[in-house]
Amino acid sequence: MSTENTRPNESNPPGEEATVDAATQQNEGDELGKLVNEYEAKLGEMRDLLLRERAEIENQRKRLQRDLEQARKFANERLLGDLLPVCDGLERGLAIQTADVNGLREGMELTLKALLKVAETNGLKAVDPVGQPFNPEQHQAVSMIDAPGKASNTVVAVVQKGYVLNERLLRPALVTVAK
Repeated sequence: MSTENTRPNESNPPGEEATVDAATQQNEGDELGKLVNEYEAKLGEMRDLLLRERAEIENQRKRLQRDLEQARKFANERLLGDLLPVCDGLERGLAIQTADVNGLREGMELTLKALLKVAETNGLKAVDPVGQPFNPEQHQAVSMIDAPGKASNTVVAVVQKGYVLNERLLRPALVTVAK
């Protein structure tokens, strides 16, 4: 054994050195115990916070899923609400018992105007390309004819109108094109 470790401290009386070392170790142990307890408490708080955050994220995901389902379910609500007056007009027209063809035609024209207004309000536009150059992205040629006075590859007649919904082609126009 080394004499340095067993030699009493000159400032302390013999026998007190072991007591001082034990007290110092006890104090250090107490401090370490307090730190461990503090860190365990903080770790517990962090776990609780993490669990709450995960639960909140899961709740938000479920809420967004419900909102998306509702949006899909009622996406056409406004459009269909706008179409109800058109349906009412058609029903009133059909309820009238008359031999007046002109009156019936006028009623149909008014109903068509109302229907087209609803469609246009909701982003639908007709493609009516008479006199324009043939565009294969918006037109479908059903026939080609000799058309004196018309430039080649020009739309001469529309067999069926095409429609564009918010700048996306919904249905191409069926057209007759000049040779």
